[in-house]
Amino acid sequence: MVTQEDVRRVALALPGTTEEDGFTFRVAGRQFVWLWRERMDPRKPKVPNPGVVVVRVADLGGKEALLASDPATFFTTEHYDGYRSVLVRLDAVDGQVLAEVVTDSWRTQAPKHLLSEVDGG
Repeated sequence: MVTQEDVRRVALALPGTTEEDGFTFRVAGRQFVWLWRERMDPRKPKVPNPGVVVVRVADLGGKEALLASDPATFFTTEHYDGYRSVLVRLDAVDGQVLAEVVTDSWRTQAPKHLLSEVDGG
């Protein structure tokens, strides 16, 4: 099981990453990891779920592949239908897989000059 601190460590290790209040990570002003806001009561506002993060994916095909690979870890909701984002259950994801999906999410939002820093060229 991974924690929010593990997510923070992975995200902040990536070049150009900043953290905002509310556990939101951005690169070059573009959000790439954040807490899922869940509707607990239909008459009340959504509330952050500390056990689930949202990450971006490169395309909808990648989203479908992640969802099919491990439904206990990756899921979506109607709110995210048609969007390049996947929800990740922290209590189900492996640390290495978390690092991969956070890094891949960062890559979808990072400018080219930061990508070249990570890719070494």
